[in-house]
Amino acid sequence: MAPMSPSASRFSVSNEAAAYALLRFTLGLNILMHGVVRLAMGPSVFAATLEKGFTETPLPLPLVHAFAWLLPFFETLAGALLMVGGWTRAALLGGGVLMAALVFGTALRSQWDTLGLQMIYVALYSALLAAERFNTLSVDGWRARGTSPGTPRAP
Repeated sequence: MAPMSPSASRFSVSNEAAAYALLRFTLGLNILMHGVVRLAMGPSVFAATLEKGFTETPLPLPLVHAFAWLLPFFETLAGALLMVGGWTRAALLGGGVLMAALVFGTALRSQWDTLGLQMIYVALYSALLAAERFNTLSVDGWRARGTSPGTPRAP
């Protein structure tokens, strides 16, 4: 029996692919839950709450309202895509752009502790994007191999 490489498990999945899937899935779950919780409270309620925090900034409140109203829907979609690994690159790029917008708004409000946490999200999106070659345990990976989940691979 040949020894397994240090990065391979007994299931023929590299440690890198497993680690990527774990981080992608968990970030997706986190972002999905941001959206689901905000949708459950009602997009209008969330938008009104966010608007209050931006009354002292130069941003026009109708722009803040529109962004806040759309944010939970985008988070839910991006989170779901990341969880399953479908259109991963687009979801990561979209999430990164969203984080840039949130960083901008947070900086306008001088909420530096929150901004530091948001930068962790930016780092996670960036790391996942940079390591996308390990995104094999995903819908994207299955599509690239020409199979669907549950379809046995030929030996």
